[in-house]
Amino acid sequence: MTAVVGSRPSLRGAWVVAGREIRDQLRDWRILAPIVLLTLFFPMLMNFTARTAIDFVNRYGAPIIAERLIPFLLMVVGFFPISISLVIALETFAGERERLSLEPLLATPLSNAELYLGKMLASLATPLAAAYLGIGVYLSGLVTRLGWTPPPVLLLEVFALTTVQAIVMVAGAVVISSLTTSVRAANLLASFIIIPVAQLIIGESLIMFWGRYHVLWWIILALFLIGALLVRSGLQLFDREELLSREMDALDFRWAWRTFRAAFLGGARSLAEWYAGLFRMTVPKLGTCLAILAVALAAGYFVGLRFAAQWPMPADMLDFEDVRATLGANFESFGLLSGTGWLWVFSNNVRAILLASLVGAFTFGVLAVVLLMTPVGIVGYFAGNLAAVGEPAALYLAGLVLPHALLEVPAAIFAGAAILRLGLVAVSPAGGRSLGTSWLSALAEWARVMLGIVVPLLAAAAAIEVFLTPRIALLVLPGG
Repeated sequence: MTAVVGSRPSLRGAWVVAGREIRDQLRDWRILAPIVLLTLFFPMLMNFTARTAIDFVNRYGAPIIAERLIPFLLMVVGFFPISISLVIALETFAGERERLSLEPLLATPLSNAELYLGKMLASLATPLAAAYLGIGVYLSGLVTRLGWTPPPVLLLEVFALTTVQAIVMVAGAVVISSLTTSVRAANLLASFIIIPVAQLIIGESLIMFWGRYHVLWWIILALFLIGALLVRSGLQLFDREELLSREMDALDFRWAWRTFRAAFLGGARSLAEWYAGLFRMTVPKLGTCLAILAVALAAGYFVGLRFAAQWPMPADMLDFEDVRATLGANFESFGLLSGTGWLWVFSNNVRAILLASLVGAFTFGVLAVVLLMTPVGIVGYFAGNLAAVGEPAALYLAGLVLPHALLEVPAAIFAGAAILRLGLVAVSPAGGRSLGTSWLSALAEWARVMLGIVVPLLAAAAAIEVFLTPRIALLVLPGG
């Protein structure tokens, strides 16, 4: 049995499991009823909504609203059926356990990967087919009643977006189902999928109403990568023996604290030993992540420069005469020259790092990298606008940014690397260790980096930004 379970997975075995699951779904009216309703009735409702909206906005001379509303409704029609996939996926393992049918399934001569992929394919196939059918019904109504046909590229984007969103939702839900012992617990944990996806839909709707459809390709790419990471994470974490032996989801706070404390201290008995261990053991583990963050921040700066060329600031905002003339007064108003703004600058930077850590822990570090890239991108954007009007951009950066950035940028790189490793630990947990142990150890290493490197660097950078940077700016900037 062990040899069979550890054998190389084949797609054929996964399709055997998927076929069994799909047949069970097609016999369950509780699954079929909402799928049929969302596939047939909902697209008709969206057709009626589109027709009513077009009549209304045309009456008041705003046809562009209707032009943007129809593609948005096309995306919504595809999204609602795949929301059923979340319910099905949460039932994959937790539901089998409650129905007492899990042990016979796990006793089959199939590998862990075949069982896992089969369950995932079954959770994905029916809702995704319903989503495609719903989009077809909606499009047929648009063609026959409104005479509107989508551009081929937009239609391809909607189909691709529907597919990758379904993959992300199903992959995340199957991971949750395989790590919980009851459907109730799985449903509660599903909020970590529902809330980010809901926020994503809001963002996509704003993009579609703005008419920036090309941005959707970047979202599709990001979702595809996240889906691939979730699938890899599920394959790494799925273990039939552990699944069978797990009887109850219980929080052991004492064990969690002992695990965190041991990884945080690293066997050190003094502050000197702790710092030596930080640079000897923890920092080398961040090598790849440090390189990724350095490249990402550099890319953020050049992205800002490109945005400055494409979307320059209004001309009335590019008059720097008044800024130069009142530079000292502006510094005083922010409490920089007097030093009263140190605590505000320091606490603001720490809050930004903590926010990036929070969102990064649930997005494999992706959003953390994006958040840390944003300030660098803003600096690049202003530098590009300065250069465009003939201002000495390098001199402005040297006077207003560079002094404290020499410490803030390394702090951001170290913080981002620790966050990225914390987010990726679920994808590749350490061999022979559970997900909980691996994640707590990574969290402890994140805390070591934050307290030992990032916070001191941010404190020193805040002091430089308040006490030194304004004086350098007054010395080197023209008119200062």
